[in-house]
Amino acid sequence: MQTRRSKRSRRPVSGPGLGHSVGLGVVFSLAVVALASAQEAKTYGLPLRGAEAEEFLRNAEVIGREEIPEGITHPQRLTLRLGDRTLRATWKTIQERQRGMWRREDGGYEFDFRDSWKHEVAAYELDKLLGLGMWPPTVVRRIDRRQGALQLWVEGAMSEHERQDQKVKPKSPLGRIRLFNQIHCARLFRQLIYDTDFQNVENTLVDPDFNVYLIDASRGFRIQHELLAPDDLECFSRAALERLKKLDRAAIEEKMGDLLEDMQVEGLLARRDVILSLVEERLEKNGPGKTLFQ
Repeated sequence: MQTRRSKRSRRPVSGPGLGHSVGLGVVFSLAVVALASAQEAKTYGLPLRGAEAEEFLRNAEVIGREEIPEGITHPQRLTLRLGDRTLRATWKTIQERQRGMWRREDGGYEFDFRDSWKHEVAAYELDKLLGLGMWPPTVVRRIDRRQGALQLWVEGAMSEHERQDQKVKPKSPLGRIRLFNQIHCARLFRQLIYDTDFQNVENTLVDPDFNVYLIDASRGFRIQHELLAPDDLECFSRAALERLKKLDRAAIEEKMGDLLEDMQVEGLLARRDVILSLVEERLEKNGPGKTLFQ
């Protein structure tokens, strides 16, 4: 939803510039530190998480609005205020569907095209079920008589495209490993939801602490049972896999029943099964040391 550039601008999704032989990185030039209440406070990343963030998004007053020039789904950036707290958020109301075969902007074709704000909320709910913590808090909200998805803005972050171009990497080996693992969790999530825009690394954000965030799933959650790019999945989080194994129709319908249709749920569960089978293949071929991480 905080798409930095048009979905037409793509580059292959790669790892975090690690290449399995990582040099020392540099810190973000955009990292900003401000004093608040006589204490040092971060001004980047997510200012709120969980229930507190959801409550803010549902109840805050809209006091500012501006168009986001990047992206083709015409999102807006809102300024919200609740009590003495003022934060920014992305507002998306896109709702398009083309049944049958549909011609894409790049000249290719795809079946049963969908572009929906509902998928933004569904992605957040799925992220919570998997315990990834990579999708910014997103809720259903009605503003000016229009229903849409309101998502907390990730402050002070650069896109993965920018990070790779500028060769920005964590200084420590543990930091580089952590970033590498997050990138692979991001790949897992994009394949699970069948995000047809998964190669657009503008939709992956990284803050100065090298926390990775995912945005823009409006073209995800298709009905297809296969994966878009199974070769993109090389190694996996043990914790995410355990939660993925427990993912079932009841859990999905409880959290996303108003956001996804039956065939979308079936596709999601089918892709889950494909991923779990793929993990077994990777384990047999490469062993746990190269396939799994904590």
